[in-house]
Amino acid sequence: MPNLDKFIIGFDRALRTLLTPAQTLRPVPGTELPEAELNDWEKREASALMRVNHVGEICAQALYQGQALTARETEVQDTLTQAAREETEHLAWTERRIAELNGRKSLLNPLWYTGSFAIGAFAGMLGDKWNLGFLAETERQVEVHLAGHLKRLPPHDRKSRAIVSQMQIDEAGHATSAISHGGVELPGPVKQAMKLGSKVMTKTAYWV
Repeated sequence: MPNLDKFIIGFDRALRTLLTPAQTLRPVPGTELPEAELNDWEKREASALMRVNHVGEICAQALYQGQALTARETEVQDTLTQAAREETEHLAWTERRIAELNGRKSLLNPLWYTGSFAIGAFAGMLGDKWNLGFLAETERQVEVHLAGHLKRLPPHDRKSRAIVSQMQIDEAGHATSAISHGGVELPGPVKQAMKLGSKVMTKTAYWV
C-alpha cells in the first residue's frame, strides 16, 4: 500500500509539474534550426497543437506518477518513474515552443492533472501487468496522435516538427519497454474508452 512519504512526494511533484517551468537534460530538438516565417493562421495552428501536446505531457506526468504510487514491484516503479522523467523533458520542450509561438498553456491543466493521476493510481491497483499494459497502450495512442500532428503542423515550421518527431520516438520506446517488462494487451473496450477520453482532452485543449 502507498505510504505517507510517497503521497508527500507525489504532491510535491504535482505542484512542480503545474507551477514551475519544466527542466530538460537533453537539448531541445530543433534548437539549431532557424525560426520559420509563419502567417497568423499558421502560428495559431502550431501554437494550439503544441498546447495540446503540452497537455498530453501534463497528463503523462500525472498518469505515471499515479501508476508508480500504486505499483507493487520496485522494477515496475522504476520503469514508470523513468518514463515520467523523460516526459518531463517533453513538457519542457513543448512549454518552450508555446512561448516562442506567443501562445499559452491550457487553462485546465490542474483538471487534466488531477483526473489523469486518479486514472493512473487506479490502473496501478489492478496489478503490475495491467499497469504496464496501460502504459504501453497509452504510449501507442500518443504515438498515433503525434503522427497526426506532424501532418497538421505547417511544413516549414521545422522547429515544432523536430520536437514532435523526437517525442514520437520516445513514446514508442516507452511502449516497447513496458511490454518487455511484462505488460499485457488491454481488452478492446478499454482501448476504445482510452481513445474516447483522449479525443475529448485533445479537442478541448486545442481551444482552452
